[in-house]
Amino acid sequence: MKNNKGKKRLVIVSNRLPVVLTENKDGGWSIAPGSGGLVTALAPVLKDRGGVWIGWPGVEIGNDEELEALLESTTGNQGYTFSPVSLTREDVEGYYYGFANQILWPLFHDLQTRCNFSPAYWRAYLRVNAKFAGKVADYINDDDDYIWVHDYHLMCLGRELRNIGVHSKIGYFLHTPFPPLDLFLKLPWRFQILENLLAYDVLGFQTQRDRRNFVQCVHAMFSDVRIKGRSRILSTTINDRRIKIGNFPISIDYDEFAQKATDRDVKKRLAELQSIYQTQHLVLGIDRLDYSKGIPERLLAFRKALEMYPDLRNNISLIQVVVPSRENIPEYNDLKNEIERLISEINGEFTQPGWVPIHYIYHSIDRTELVALYLAADIALITPLKDGMNLIAKEYCASNINEDGVLILSEFAGAAGQLEKHALLVNPYDIESTAEKIYQAFCMAPAERAFRMRSMRKSIKQMDIYWWVDNFLKAVFMNDDKGFLPLRDYIPTAALLSV
Repeated sequence: MKNNKGKKRLVIVSNRLPVVLTENKDGGWSIAPGSGGLVTALAPVLKDRGGVWIGWPGVEIGNDEELEALLESTTGNQGYTFSPVSLTREDVEGYYYGFANQILWPLFHDLQTRCNFSPAYWRAYLRVNAKFAGKVADYINDDDDYIWVHDYHLMCLGRELRNIGVHSKIGYFLHTPFPPLDLFLKLPWRFQILENLLAYDVLGFQTQRDRRNFVQCVHAMFSDVRIKGRSRILSTTINDRRIKIGNFPISIDYDEFAQKATDRDVKKRLAELQSIYQTQHLVLGIDRLDYSKGIPERLLAFRKALEMYPDLRNNISLIQVVVPSRENIPEYNDLKNEIERLISEINGEFTQPGWVPIHYIYHSIDRTELVALYLAADIALITPLKDGMNLIAKEYCASNINEDGVLILSEFAGAAGQLEKHALLVNPYDIESTAEKIYQAFCMAPAERAFRMRSMRKSIKQMDIYWWVDNFLKAVFMNDDKGFLPLRDYIPTAALLSV
């Protein structure tokens, strides 16, 4: 695909394509848009510039031509395409379930005891990153193309691209936390990972803490590298190549959630939920099944609140939604069993006629159901043990158009840096303190609720997903008059948002 009107073309690379492929009974395949704000934010940039989104389709399809045609039919004439990276079952086991999710994921979430430092996983990780590099190289027309790589699955992609002669600007954004030095040192391939990350032109992290952790690791392990600066964007020079390092907290499409909260179907579902859960206060927890989300600790805190404050009984219920994830990894199945055991124990201990303390939902929910739950709950209990950002917290606030909700948020979520003044921050490991915050939210006066929620909504609206894209791309093309226009110069249409 040639550059559109002489503009810089954008090549997005992520582990997964932003679509979901499902095999039909007749052996064919159907395709549907994936969830998440990333495609919503990047679709208008891709359309304006021309470009491609490269990633693994999530399934094995023997006929690549069939898959290419299917993906092309999804984007149609929008000016950009999806391009799949085919991975074997062995690739997926070693690279995705192995190195990415049994080494990097737990280590980067301060849970190093869960790591399996298998050398075979490292070899698979390098092999798949090289495979991604080959696919990206096929789509590069000239050095003016800009490559934006996402997340912990592809830390080595930049170096692999340099090795095969790609000279385009390459940016990288890490959606997870970056660990402190004492944890990062436990990684057997620590030097190789840092060297590979320093092959990028721009490195983006979620928070100042993550950026600081990365800088400390570089300074500790590479005595000849000096990183300078005091603003959001730091910089260093390696082999006459300038590298920028910044923190860019990712966000959501605020307007989409605020508008969805006024939708007729959402209001109808809200009324249904209110008739089902007839209690004074509803507390909501929504998480993907993952040990970093702190779900057992949250359940223990809720039980402690019922023990410490008897007036909560019959007046408050927790709705805990758990979205299935990585069920073929034994630890995740063990976590599911632990969650269900705790819920059964708590309900068995406290349930009274007409009142159940915890309502448990174990399946994915659509956007209408999600926003209706946000509206039904006047307390959100978001307590990950560690999280890069946690967009659920921001979605809850954006959907809270009546401004009467209370956000209880883990201080170890990236979102705490932005929302700390008006959320109720908790240490999720401190069960009694979290229980106290639940009771504080229960007792909070309407005026205080409104002030806190209004302040958080204003901040999220100002620093939304478009702000995030704008600021990252500005860092890439700082002092470059051929750079991208502000994203709001081409706000996406409804048609784009449906992709």
